[in-house]
Amino acid sequence: MLFTKRFWDGLAGGSITLAFRRWKRPTVKAGGTLRSPGGFLAIDSVEVIAEDDLDDAQAQSAGYADVDELRKELGPSTADRALYRVGFHLAGPDPRDVLRANHSLSADDVAELRKRLDRLDRAAPAPWTDATLQLIAEQPAVVSTTLAEQLGMERAAFKLNVRKLKALGLTESLEIGYRLSPRGAAFMKEERA
Repeated sequence: MLFTKRFWDGLAGGSITLAFRRWKRPTVKAGGTLRSPGGFLAIDSVEVIAEDDLDDAQAQSAGYADVDELRKELGPSTADRALYRVGFHLAGPDPRDVLRANHSLSADDVAELRKRLDRLDRAAPAPWTDATLQLIAEQPAVVSTTLAEQLGMERAAFKLNVRKLKALGLTESLEIGYRLSPRGAAFMKEERA
C-alpha cells in the first residue's frame, strides 16, 4: 500500500489514520505493519465497506478535505474490486532508519554484518557486497545507472543488491543515488582497521 508525498506529513504526525483502496484482494492485513515515508505503521483493521459508508469524517482521517475529494481519487467502483477501509496508527520510526543511524558497532556487530555480507556474496554468481559498498562510499549521490555500469551490472540487479544492503542498515537512498549510512560508514571503518 503506497502513499503519495502529499500524505507523508499527516502519516508522520499521526493525523492520517485511515486509507481507502479498491482492491481485488487486500495487500495488507490487520496485525501487520507497513513501512511508509511517514513512519512505521501498525495495521489495526482491514475491512470491505460499501460506498455509502464513506463520510467526511473518514475522508478527513484519510487526509482528504471531504468525501467528494476522496471519491474523486478512488474513481468509479468496478465489479472486480471491492472498496477497503484500512485503519492504522503510527508505530514509530521505521526500524531501518533507527538501524542505519546506529554507528556504535561492537565487534560482534561487525562480525555479524560480515557474516551476512558473505552469505549474500555466496548466494550470488559473483561477490558484490564489498565492491558495491566501496563504490557508494566513493561516489555518493551518483545515479544508479552509472554505478551499475561501473560494476558491469544491469541497473535492476544493482538496485536490488543495494536494497539488500539498505535492509542491513548500511546504505541510504538519496533523491539521486545512495550514500553509506552512519552504520555503513562505521562498518567500513572497522573493516579497514
